[in-house]
Amino acid sequence: MARDLGELNREDFARYKDDVKKEGKPFFPPAILHDTIMSLVVVCVIVALAAIWYYTADGVKSGLLGPWYTEPADAGTTNFIPRPDWYFYFLFYLLRIFKWPETVFIATVGIPTICLVLLLGLPFYDRRRERRPTHRPVAMVAAVLTILSMAVLTWKGATAKEALGSELVLLVPTWAQEQGFTGNEQAEKGATLFAQSGCLNCHTYLGQGGGNLGAPDLSSIGASNDAAFFVQYLTNPAAFGNTVMGSYSYLGQDNLDALGAFLAASKGPK
Repeated sequence: MARDLGELNREDFARYKDDVKKEGKPFFPPAILHDTIMSLVVVCVIVALAAIWYYTADGVKSGLLGPWYTEPADAGTTNFIPRPDWYFYFLFYLLRIFKWPETVFIATVGIPTICLVLLLGLPFYDRRRERRPTHRPVAMVAAVLTILSMAVLTWKGATAKEALGSELVLLVPTWAQEQGFTGNEQAEKGATLFAQSGCLNCHTYLGQGGGNLGAPDLSSIGASNDAAFFVQYLTNPAAFGNTVMGSYSYLGQDNLDALGAFLAASKGPK
């Protein structure tokens, strides 16, 4: 009686597995064939998604995968806070933990580089033949902790909140009361401009702001200089050795005077 096809297939598969265990799996043609097929599948999926995106949308009219293009961005908006793509959220949140200038290098270069070097060196320092997860506790614990860490940091980065300029304006009366310039119309106008102009993306003021790029806390900046100095500084920071901060001369003289008055009145909480 002839053996059924299933039994023959099982024997062939068992023989194949035994040969692979004894002699290894050749790179050509099996590995190249598998990679070629997988690459073709990926390309086909990309082409299909591109076709769906193109043929279901019409200009700014959104299709299944979004519109062809959106309205031009408003470069002067104060209500938009740029954020990285989702796969950089973990690094984005690391920058909220490590503050400039003492430790930001650790977050931006140190930790990612160390992890990448350890990953690239894995085939060289882990040469054991054992691959069962239950027999590799150190490797499994390291992998799980890495995945959990990146997952938590990604989630924290995705849910992190930054105050918009319109929201910061609501703090102006509190700033005026704490700093003692309530009733000073020019200083209050300057505080509103300060909140709307994105200054707190880098600086901090009475506990608010990003504190990035080495930008100082401005809560008590008025104790060291007068309004005229701040107007000159805002007009051309590079003249004072600050090549990171851009000029605010585009705001006009009246607004610069208001900002100068605000900064001069910021001598620290009363």
